[in-house]
Amino acid sequence: MRGEYQHSVDSKGRMIFPAKLREELGEGFVIFKGLDGCICVFSHDDWEAFESKIASLPIAKARKLQRFYSANYPCEPDSQGRILLPQTLRDYAGIKKDVIVAGIQKRAEIWDVERWREYNADVTSDDVSEIMEEENM
Repeated sequence: MRGEYQHSVDSKGRMIFPAKLREELGEGFVIFKGLDGCICVFSHDDWEAFESKIASLPIAKARKLQRFYSANYPCEPDSQGRILLPQTLRDYAGIKKDVIVAGIQKRAEIWDVERWREYNADVTSDDVSEIMEEENM
């Protein structure tokens, strides 16, 4: 998945999910708390694989992850391509109105537009270059 799309959340908590990303994720997908204060989006298959990995961990580690990711919601866009972002996820991600939906490899992330800008302002090309050098890329 690739691309960055700006959308708005309406008063009912709905937003249009980008058509290109809907095509790549399939008819339905799962949204849940992501890292760094965003909402993460996986296809159903990738979500099931993720849950299986969590279930294979020792219980002390698994339960922390299971509790963190317990607020996950299956989504199926309506005929207008809208999905509902539950209030708990909007609160977690600080989403009020404007969002960025970013396609990032096998997942998408939904960010409050200001939080997205703040996060990316802290990432410099030097940071990226350093990581690429460390990983021999």
